[in-house]
Amino acid sequence: MPKPVKIIFVGASWADFNKELKSISQEVAKSKGLEFEEKQEDYVFLTKYGEKDEFGGADIPQVFVVYDNGKIKHVLTKVPIVGTKPDFEAARRKIEEALS
Repeated sequence: MPKPVKIIFVGASWADFNKELKSISQEVAKSKGLEFEEKQEDYVFLTKYGEKDEFGGADIPQVFVVYDNGKIKHVLTKVPIVGTKPDFEAARRKIEEALS
């Protein structure tokens, strides 16, 4: 079974909750002993691996996991919203679950 080796965060300074989701991604990577890579507004990467909206565009931020066999898996697009509030713990859980 492939093992995760890296978390990739694709963000942009203007995106909602960019700083928070980047921080969560870094913390999870560090706690699991994984490499962390940040890409800024990398739409080529997002078009190839990311989740796209109904018009074919890619939302930012997105989080990915890279495995030792080279596979890249999309994990999360944006921070989940519960009611009217961001759920940062749900974002953390989703990233951690992808590593299991």
